[in-house]
Amino acid sequence: MNPALAAGLQIALVVGVLAILYVPLGDYMARVYTSERDLRIESLLYRVCRIDSRTEQTWYGYAGSLLGFSLASVLFLYVLQRIQGVLPINNGLPGVSPAVAFNTAVSFVTNTNWQSYTPETTMSNLTQPLGLAVQNFVSAAVGMAVAVALIRALIRVRGTGEIGNFWVDLTRGSLRILLPGSFVVALILLSQGVIQSFHTGFASTGLDGTSVTNALAPVASQEAIKEFGTNGGGILAANSAHPFENPTPLSNIVEIIALLLIPVALTRTFGTMVGDRKQGLTLVAVMTLLWGGLLAVTLAAESGTRGIAAKAAGAMMEGKEVRFGIPGSALFAVSTTGTSTGAVNAAHDSMSPLGGGAVILNMLLGEIAPGGTGTGLYGILVLALIAVFVGGLLVGRTPEYLGKKLGKREITLASLSVLVMPALVLIGVGITSILGTTTGFQGNSGDPGSPQSIHGFSEVVYAYASASNNNGSAFGGLTVTSDWFQSSLGICMLLGRLLPIVFVLALAGSFAAQKKTPPTAGTLPTSGLMFGGLLTGTVVLVAALTFFPTLALGPIAEALQ
Repeated sequence: MNPALAAGLQIALVVGVLAILYVPLGDYMARVYTSERDLRIESLLYRVCRIDSRTEQTWYGYAGSLLGFSLASVLFLYVLQRIQGVLPINNGLPGVSPAVAFNTAVSFVTNTNWQSYTPETTMSNLTQPLGLAVQNFVSAAVGMAVAVALIRALIRVRGTGEIGNFWVDLTRGSLRILLPGSFVVALILLSQGVIQSFHTGFASTGLDGTSVTNALAPVASQEAIKEFGTNGGGILAANSAHPFENPTPLSNIVEIIALLLIPVALTRTFGTMVGDRKQGLTLVAVMTLLWGGLLAVTLAAESGTRGIAAKAAGAMMEGKEVRFGIPGSALFAVSTTGTSTGAVNAAHDSMSPLGGGAVILNMLLGEIAPGGTGTGLYGILVLALIAVFVGGLLVGRTPEYLGKKLGKREITLASLSVLVMPALVLIGVGITSILGTTTGFQGNSGDPGSPQSIHGFSEVVYAYASASNNNGSAFGGLTVTSDWFQSSLGICMLLGRLLPIVFVLALAGSFAAQKKTPPTAGTLPTSGLMFGGLLTGTVVLVAALTFFPTLALGPIAEALQ
């Protein structure tokens, strides 16, 4: 089939399914978070944990509960990895080393799923579902809870200062949205041949006649929430390029739809909850424009032929699975780096300089196209607040968003939330680039100014962009097993997740304390084409001004050679 036609059909299928599910899923999630009724299983959990589901929290209480839950999750997952060697179903594997256990615990609790280890030879078939898969559910639910808390603050009519109950939002997101959705995705993946087994593996004979042990794991159940919760991380080392995780072109499309579905539908949830669905349509239009633009760049870059090998093959097929080809690989790469998922079905390190630069930029935009479960929505809402403030200053209109005034406190919190990720990326890349102990870990290091050295710099930029944005994918040529990378990337994951959440919840508390004011003739409209253009320009301008010098030293310089 013609590559352009194949790309068009796959994109049309993904967009079509998302459009069909957009309204019912978005409205369902709105009902989940606004319902006053608890399920029986939820009521039981609340009684056991001594939680009053009818009591709301201020932003202090909400943030304290979230941070306490995250800390407890990190400690539990760390201990589980360290003692897995004495637990049942351990596959004969010892406990995980302290540095890797810390990095992994932080990674999965922060919805990053960065992996500095080989899953088959490091994590047991007990640690995978009991530790990692559980965090895939609750870390995604945490992101949605923060987004919903911000929405509640924007629609509060009276200034009570309350933004909901974290424990209720966490429970409902996990049990009513993520669990049933993952079950459906898992059934579809099973029908395509994704495996589900607690056996350690089976032996087979390779083409050269040697005996090979093929690892097995409960893949389908974990693969489903890995994508549906925008988690990422591979149950097997090859991630979504492995035939046990992603065996067919149809399973590839299903996984792409799964990782895009909740972030896209949450814009409908937002519009429904605030009582103005045009607001949600404006946000999803901006997300679609950014996603589509970067997808077009990546497809064009990867469909070209650079180098002898690419010209001989007729395309940039190095590092890509032939069952997916250029269209399926580019579509997956842009979707995964735009949703903080981190799952990959191709080697991003083998992408062309322009294609690799596009997926890096996709993360550096703040991963709001469409972003992770919850994180994408509250991320683009924070940028919308900045756009309203800037637009109001330019035209002399009142800086308000949905009846809530934007004063010094609100714009300061919004700015701090946006600045966390750039600070972590630039500081991490800067320190790593000057440390002599780290340059040897760059798989493509070479003489200064050489193509290998430039690409090695791009690998470092990708690593810190991925960690600070809680993405988890990587340019595989960079070895990150040293103590410096384990600790620094772990800190970036932790701060990149929790600091913006604290700032967003503080922002929610500030809005919740305000009384809602009706719009006036001087209020800047926050829906429609004009505001969509202003928001898009704000997103691009913030990323361009912040990261252009860094990108010029890496992907841009490599592309121009």
